[in-house]
Amino acid sequence: MILLAALVLGLPAGWGLARWQGRQYRAPDLKYLWLIPAAFAPQLVVAYWPATRELLPPPAAAAALPVSLVAFLAFVWLNRGLPGMPVLLVGLVLNLVVLAANGGWMPISPETASQLPGGSAPEAAVLEMRIGEKDILLRPEDTRLELLSDRFLLPDWIGYRAAFSLGDMFVAAGAFWLLASPPRAPNPNRRENAHI
Repeated sequence: MILLAALVLGLPAGWGLARWQGRQYRAPDLKYLWLIPAAFAPQLVVAYWPATRELLPPPAAAAALPVSLVAFLAFVWLNRGLPGMPVLLVGLVLNLVVLAANGGWMPISPETASQLPGGSAPEAAVLEMRIGEKDILLRPEDTRLELLSDRFLLPDWIGYRAAFSLGDMFVAAGAFWLLASPPRAPNPNRRENAHI
């Protein structure tokens, strides 16, 4: 959700900045775009596609999200010269580290999960149960690198409750920066200086 918001806000911000500077907006020149669907495919199978979500054996399901993040990391690394990509890289690394430290899933505490739509009271939580697409329910004291877990919540005034991690904030900031700071396009109205 936080990444989607960064994408939705980044495009108009980049367009507005380009217009204010009197130039044409140009999308970032991303290379190796085929890595994006390749990286998202494991998440689709394990987290989003109901037909396969429960079919994979637990070890394969737990490995899918870290594999997905490694592929996204490769894509970001190959495009690291673009604005925002180093920040995005930091976010992906933070998320990968906490996933790897907690069995391949993003930990979320019963207290945080109880504030999400459909959440139950923390004392009724079934620990180590998968919830949502990518989270696993763990008490903070049982969570490795708890500071990097899904411990933050979108504010009430947004009207949609979702949990996110510190890594997600870096990913969103990097994505926003990438779209809001596009490379300069040549100005077609600018006349080259004549050389004598």
